[in-house]
Amino acid sequence: MSSRIVVLISGSGTNLQAIIDACDDKNYPGEVVGVLSNKEDAYGLTRAKDANIATVSLSHKAFTTREDYDQALIAKIDAFDADLIVLAGFMRILTPAFVQHFQGKLINIHPSLLPKYQGLNTHQRAIDAGETEHGVSVHFVTEELDGGPVILQAKVPVFDGDTVDDLSARVHEQEHRIYPLVVKWFAEKRLTMQGDNAVLDGNVLAVSGYAND
Repeated sequence: MSSRIVVLISGSGTNLQAIIDACDDKNYPGEVVGVLSNKEDAYGLTRAKDANIATVSLSHKAFTTREDYDQALIAKIDAFDADLIVLAGFMRILTPAFVQHFQGKLINIHPSLLPKYQGLNTHQRAIDAGETEHGVSVHFVTEELDGGPVILQAKVPVFDGDTVDDLSARVHEQEHRIYPLVVKWFAEKRLTMQGDNAVLDGNVLAVSGYAND
């Protein structure tokens, strides 16, 4: 039986599309059953509708507090009976109550080699720091922003003269490869969060996640 996946977005949804495309393979062990956005004009909602996936638009502007919004969001997600919640460019800082409710089945993708460059503007910060490599991390979500245990990273080179757009394009290409893979691991019940660790096939992963050098 396929794992039921709910994806949260705020924008164009390119990582959502990568996961939808992966699910098209009849051997893929997951199915996207719902896509939720805090922005009604997010193009990712169109991607979902084109794939006949249920969508929910829930604007945070309709709520007076972050806590009230997150409680409403929890109710919408729970209605899908989700096995896994995937954050794919969902530009909201989540409340502790939300994170605790979905602990262990909530993952995020972040455009840096965590723990470096938590937060925003990661590509510019990497360029400004003179980094020679940059990348992307998929991690379990905890109450610490971009601080949960890393599952998998992909590295890209940073070249002299790179612009943010250059580096972003290189990172995006890797994002679209590794996010569907991590979702697959979870759907196959090979991947779990145990305490402060990501565990794959019974092995506690290193701080930088699974490495296959």
